[in-house]
Amino acid sequence: MAYVDLNPIRAKMAKTPETSEHTSIKKRIESAKEGKQPKSLLRFSGSPRKHMPKGLPFEFKYYLQLVEQTGQCIRANKRGSIDSSQPILARLNICPENRLKLTTQFTKSFRGAVGREQSLQSYCDHVQLQRRSNLTQCHRLFA
Repeated sequence: MAYVDLNPIRAKMAKTPETSEHTSIKKRIESAKEGKQPKSLLRFSGSPRKHMPKGLPFEFKYYLQLVEQTGQCIRANKRGSIDSSQPILARLNICPENRLKLTTQFTKSFRGAVGREQSLQSYCDHVQLQRRSNLTQCHRLFA
């Protein structure tokens, strides 16, 4: 998967995985920004375990790092190199503290829909809710 996701970078059609058109990684990143996994792709189901649900046996953030680090292993003067000056999670504005809080304290921090303000508004409009709950907490985590 990583090899295929890096093809547009090697072909100099994109500089980073998140800007590479027509790749599964870009589709996954766009869905992740909305707090989802793309329905058309096999989902990441987390760490491997004895009774594992159907899906890829690792977490999405580790796949992002794998693709990023593989692209960075290529020498900077070679085609397909990814600049290592800013990690992918930083470029995507996913800070470690927020990621940790979301994974360890999610149900304590939120009740109902969660996401960026625009996504919350779209959701509330769709289900015809008057109030956007969790907005303050969402601002803290996703701003």
